[in-house]
Amino acid sequence: MDQIIVEAKPRDDRGKNAARRMRREGQVPAVLYGGKGDSLTLAVNAKQLAAILRSQSGHNTIFKVKLPTGDQPAMLKDWQVDPLLGSLLHVDLLRVAMDVRMRVKVPVHTFGEAQGVKLQGGIFEMVTREVEIECLPSDIPTEIRVDVSELMIGKQVRAGDLPIDAAKIRLVTDPQRVVAHVVALRAEEEKPAEAAAAEAAAPAEPEVIKKGKKETEEGEEAGAAPAAEEKEKTKK
Repeated sequence: MDQIIVEAKPRDDRGKNAARRMRREGQVPAVLYGGKGDSLTLAVNAKQLAAILRSQSGHNTIFKVKLPTGDQPAMLKDWQVDPLLGSLLHVDLLRVAMDVRMRVKVPVHTFGEAQGVKLQGGIFEMVTREVEIECLPSDIPTEIRVDVSELMIGKQVRAGDLPIDAAKIRLVTDPQRVVAHVVALRAEEEKPAEAAAAEAAAPAEPEVIKKGKKETEEGEEAGAAPAAEEKEKTKK
């Protein structure tokens, strides 16, 4: 793989106006720090950095910052993006010592159709989409791929099951953390469509019927009282 070069130059001017002028010229304000060197404020090629972020390895890409004093290996540590235009506003670059192990987060991708979905009607769920590892910069994987074809309902893939080269890479994430699993459908989801339709079609007892019955009973009681009084008068 060819070494990626990012053009940069030191900058002395600060402030919003200087930053806007820099972006119009196709550059983005940056800070390079870490390692044994001093922190440097730079103007870095914006297109080259954007291409790195869009690449398969993304922010884990190791590249060389081309400076008048010499090239320095680095990687993207942090960045700010314009929410409307999507363009880079500022980046933090971390110096990388190629002989020193470092911690990074790597995405986890699955492949294959889980048997628990295909044969048992379960649902496949991705729980953890990236794990943290420790290794030399040159050994950072672009991704970690895991086959989920044998997963049945109630089974899971844990971080400790991921296929990594233990001789080069140490898993920092808890090995017991669930990465993906297959679960059964909930009882509500399993209810037959006919039963659900029957429940929806069954009419509820109208409130007016209960109310009418109550009023009738009250009316009968009210009508019984005058009748009793009239009977009493007749006796007298």
